[in-house]
Amino acid sequence: MDARRRAIRASNPLSAPAPGGIAILVDADACPVKNEIYRVAARHGVRVFIVANSYMAIPRDPSIERVVVGAGFDAADDWIAANATAASVVVTADVPLASQAVKAGAEVIAHNGRPFTEAGIGLALATRNLMQDLREAGEVKGGNAPFTPRDRSAFLGALDRALVRLKRRGGGV
Repeated sequence: MDARRRAIRASNPLSAPAPGGIAILVDADACPVKNEIYRVAARHGVRVFIVANSYMAIPRDPSIERVVVGAGFDAADDWIAANATAASVVVTADVPLASQAVKAGAEVIAHNGRPFTEAGIGLALATRNLMQDLREAGEVKGGNAPFTPRDRSAFLGALDRALVRLKRRGGGV
């Protein structure tokens, strides 16, 4: 673990996944599937960390924890990257964060159910960077496609499969 990850993890030791336990780390600021995450996590008996830059309401459940990070530009991403392990499922649409989590050995899923993997993260980063450059140049307008019920269903299936894989591996350890 590099010095930056150790410093972030040490700065908030009470709000970090327990070693060896499966945890879902959620980049929560714009996450449309938080309720689905809570239900799947309860069914599998795993902890959930809802990570955001500001207060966010969460269910009163000891297995769900709110982590409010500083207001820095990538503070939530930094916390998630510092705490992602081979026993984690990271839920994010942020491709650079997904890349860091994949490198840490985590299972990574976008809100629409699309998995980020070692084999595909390079292409995802390149595509993201190209689209950002095209938007900045005014060549492309608009953003992502709207979130659909099909996306929600795909996400539920992907999260369930990721948790089953981690359990079969013995919690990722």
